[in-house]
Amino acid sequence: MNKRAQILPGTLDLLILKAVSLGPLHGYGILLRIGQISKGAFEIEQGALYPALFRLVGKGFLKAKWGISENSQRAKFYELTAAGRKRLREEIDDWQRLVAAIGTVLNTRPDEI
Repeated sequence: MNKRAQILPGTLDLLILKAVSLGPLHGYGILLRIGQISKGAFEIEQGALYPALFRLVGKGFLKAKWGISENSQRAKFYELTAAGRKRLREEIDDWQRLVAAIGTVLNTRPDEI
């Protein structure tokens, strides 16, 4: 059985911000981290990741600087800014409200109406 989940529109930024909140990462590391923390449920395509990183840097949620990766290659590392930490908290709060509301709807029984 395939345990992969489809990423909902608008959630890639949230996943990236969460992955980077756990420590500075280069692009490929972000892909691996999302796979790791989702327990393999999400597999992000590189073609989707890099435009999202560019967008998040442009909005001031991430900052990037060059460094050396674990395999001694030059790579751009991303980390959260203060605005990025704030945005992540807001996104998490919004997501948790949505999940709670959907859960309430799905668990409603006829005698509760």
